[in-house]
Amino acid sequence: MVNASHKTPPAPAPRRVAGTLRLRRCTSEPPKQTASHVDDRPEEAPVLVRLSKVMAERGLCSRREADQLIERGWVFVEGRQITELGTRIDPAARITLSPAARRQQAARLTVLLHKPVGYVSGQPESDYPPAVALITADRQFDRGIAPPAPAGRLKGLAPAGRLDIDSTGLLVLTQDGRLARQLIGEDAQVDKEYLVRVEGRLSAEGLALLNHGLELDGRKLRPAKVEWANPDQLRFVLREGRKRQIRRMCELVGLKVVGLKRVRIGRVRLGNLPLGQWRYLRADERF
Repeated sequence: MVNASHKTPPAPAPRRVAGTLRLRRCTSEPPKQTASHVDDRPEEAPVLVRLSKVMAERGLCSRREADQLIERGWVFVEGRQITELGTRIDPAARITLSPAARRQQAARLTVLLHKPVGYVSGQPESDYPPAVALITADRQFDRGIAPPAPAGRLKGLAPAGRLDIDSTGLLVLTQDGRLARQLIGEDAQVDKEYLVRVEGRLSAEGLALLNHGLELDGRKLRPAKVEWANPDQLRFVLREGRKRQIRRMCELVGLKVVGLKRVRIGRVRLGNLPLGQWRYLRADERF
């Protein structure tokens, strides 16, 4: 006879090993997914850009000069010589110039001219001669300091910025495309200072507008610094140079310009350079 009071003994507790509870893992449990995600899509190829454009954007030279250097075999991309015009490259590629190219760039001339009224800064217009016509040996101001330029060395000078027919003052002419880009490129950050004689009454509101708030041809002007230099003369400091910009700005606030003179570009001043004469940019001068 079976004793009804008999109870089934309890199952043994799980064994502990070194104080750790050991539990049997269920083999049917799916493996855990890792949090990391692997993107196996192919990387997009970089958009290729013309070599001459990349060189100009990096300030190595102008685009025209870049083409000349490429034709001569003086340009290397990632160590590979490039001689074909129109070559396109990765814009992040390493570009180097040959020693011959660097020597040629070092020999580029830059001169400073005190432009008179009646000369245009660029190409001739109507009966007005170009300012570059004044760059002659007999008009060199620093002849006693700097050696005269050899015959033909003053050719190829181009204005780095405009100064209209009715204005006087400092005009830079250069053979160096890198310098021209520094002074007049879209991203140029070089101050140009002008002394401007005006007629008319200027209110405090008008002065504030000259500093910031005007637009020309539907485009806002960059902020300027404009203040009175004396009772009839304003001082303008600009970082852009639209056509007849200062004269048009003054017209918008009721002023008439009767005299305009540029006295500084960056850290280079007109100083005592006589009207109609020129001198070399010195080795110690930087814009």
